[in-house]
Parts: sequence; C-alpha cells; structure tokens
Amino acid sequence: MSRADTAAGESRPVRAVWTFGLLRNELATTFRRWRTLALLGVLAAVPVLIGVAVEIETGDGSAGGAGGGGEGPAFISQITNNGLFLVFSALAATLPFFLPMAVGVVAGDAVAGEAGAGTLRYLLVAPAGRTRLLLTKYAAVLAFCLAATLVVAVSALAVGALLFPLGDLTTISGTRIGFADGLVRALLIALVVAASLTGVAALGLFVSTLTNSGVAAMATTVGLLITVQILDQIPQLHAVHPYLFPHYWLSFADLMREPVHWDDLRRNLGLQGLYAAVFGSAAWAWLAAKDITT
Repeated sequence: MSRADTAAGESRPVRAVWTFGLLRNELATTFRRWRTLALLGVLAAVPVLIGVAVEIETGDGSAGGAGGGGEGPAFISQITNNGLFLVFSALAATLPFFLPMAVGVVAGDAVAGEAGAGTLRYLLVAPAGRTRLLLTKYAAVLAFCLAATLVVAVSALAVGALLFPLGDLTTISGTRIGFADGLVRALLIALVVAASLTGVAALGLFVSTLTNSGVAAMATTVGLLITVQILDQIPQLHAVHPYLFPHYWLSFADLMREPVHWDDLRRNLGLQGLYAAVFGSAAWAWLAAKDITT
C-alpha cells in the first residue's frame, strides 16, 4: 500500500473523530449559553402559567366555559379532568410563536455568531470543512428543537400531575384510552412538534450564513417567522397557505383522534422536510462560496 493510500485510509477516521468532537463541542456551547438557558426557562414557565391560570379559574367556578373540539386552546377545557391535557395545551400554546422564536434565535446565531466573534475562520480548517461545520451547526439546532419541546412537555406533565388528577382520558373522537396510551401519544405529539420546527431551523441557519451579525440574523429570522404567520392568517391568500411552513403545525392534534388522522400530519412533515432541504441547500451553497477572512 502506498503512502497516499495509507494517508487516505487514515483520513476517514480522523475526520470522523474531528466531526464527533466538533458536534460535542457545539452541543456543549449551545446549551451552556445563558441565552439558551433563558429561552428554555421561559418555555418551562409557560405550562406553569397555564396550569395555575386553569386552577384559579376552577376555583372561581368558571373553568367549564371553555369548550371546543380539542385543537389548540380547546384542550384547556379538559385539563381539570386530566392533567395530561396540560401537555397538549402547553404545546399548542407555545408552537405558534414561543417555540419557533426560540429556535429562530439559536439558528440565527449559529453561523453569524461565529463570524461576528471572529472564530468562524478557525472552525473551517481541515479536516472539518464547511460542509461538516454546517451539518454540525444544523444538528445542534435540531437538538435544541427537541430539547425545547421536551422541556415544555415535561414541565406541563409535572404541573398537570401536581395540580390535576391523572388517569384514563377521552380522545377528540370521544373514545376512552388508558393513561399509558395517553403518555405514548403525548411523547409522539412532542416528537411531531419538534419535527415541525425543522423548517424554521433550516431557514434560520440560511439567514445566519448571510451576515456576520448574530443579532441581525436572529432578528431577521424572527421577523420572517412573524411575517409568514401573518400571511397564513389572511383569507385572501388561502391558495398559498398549504405551502407555508406553519400551516399544518397544529395537525399534531390529530394524534388525539381514534383512529389517528394521518393526512395533515404527513403534509406537515413533508413540508418541513422540503423547507429543510431547500434552505439547507441554500445555506450550504452560500457558505461554500463565501469569502471568509475574519
């Protein structure tokens, strides 16, 4: 075997070790930042506020007024009967804005923050390279998507168990399922919600490659999120609504039907995959061609 072949054979494990170390370092850096911890703290507080508000309303005898078919805030009407519904209500309350805003902040700062701090050039040295760096950044943002969603779900489950009874629950379709089945569905819903944020994560990462200012990238990502949310609420634009990444976000409620309705869930996951592919490719193309001197 020639020296070239030996070097080529040794380069693969070296690159793998480097990539693993880069990912581990990126995850540690992301979750140690005070900004990340503050975002997770705010997300954990949302279920507490909802649970306390419902408990107060129950004490006043006015909680029974919230009716509905089970989507979004309508889950709130079931919280007093079963604390597990606080998980669904908290996820429905945070998904339209709080969760994607937190993801937008982390994703927007992923590359632009390194550029602004002057460390991006050093991260791009071999054997890491731009592609591996971008994939590592995106993986860290996806890890935050999952962590943020689980923080909301676990906080809601703890508060629901503390303030309200737990047990068998009634689905949107009116059938009864056991508590264990309800926990499984709550976990599936949390995973679907986390997957629903992958499109925003890719969009934020793309914006992050366009500027050297982390603050500008974060603000732009959150601004785009708000704009798309507004567009999704304008009836005259109904023709484009199915192509907007937030349109099917609340389809997770279909997991609480018996049988489960999969159509909108598939559309949601497919749409998030499309956004991730398009904006992920755009981020790679821009970063690959970018002249980084600082």
